[in-house]
Amino acid sequence: MTDQTDQVSTPAAPTTLILGLGNVLLTDEALGAAVLQALAPLAQADPDMLLLDGGTLSFTLAGPIGEAAQLVVVDAARMGQTPGTVRVLEGDAMDAQLSKHANNVHEVSLADLFDIARLTDSLPARRALVGVEPAVVDWGRELSPPVAAAVPEAVAAIEALLARWRSEGAPAS
Repeated sequence: MTDQTDQVSTPAAPTTLILGLGNVLLTDEALGAAVLQALAPLAQADPDMLLLDGGTLSFTLAGPIGEAAQLVVVDAARMGQTPGTVRVLEGDAMDAQLSKHANNVHEVSLADLFDIARLTDSLPARRALVGVEPAVVDWGRELSPPVAAAVPEAVAAIEALLARWRSEGAPAS
């Protein structure tokens, strides 16, 4: 009788991190959490995608950011646009947005997390910010009407970005 051991395969770690940022107690700052909630069905069907609510950030997120091959950050971002405007900024354009508009605590921390990833040579080559221009950032538990209306557009922008990245093949190391 031959002893056969079943090979148990462990699933590969997700390669795409979708990081939602913001404070759910500050109206439009809750955008990141709202988009993650809307993306949940897609993430359940895609083992390569990890949704992570980063809240207002901390240095504990350096690990997940450094482990991701691809990173999409979703945030309410002041970009000088009409409230509810969705913009996708990739790579260096994302980095420039973070450095120019680091006017709240979590944007500064995200730039710091990127600096840590650069120092450890683990910054995802493919990275993008899906930003939505906020209308109201004040105490409140509901998104403003223009930002709430932008959630489906932000989800569609993420889906299109990921489809394009898949069509381009594996990211360069």
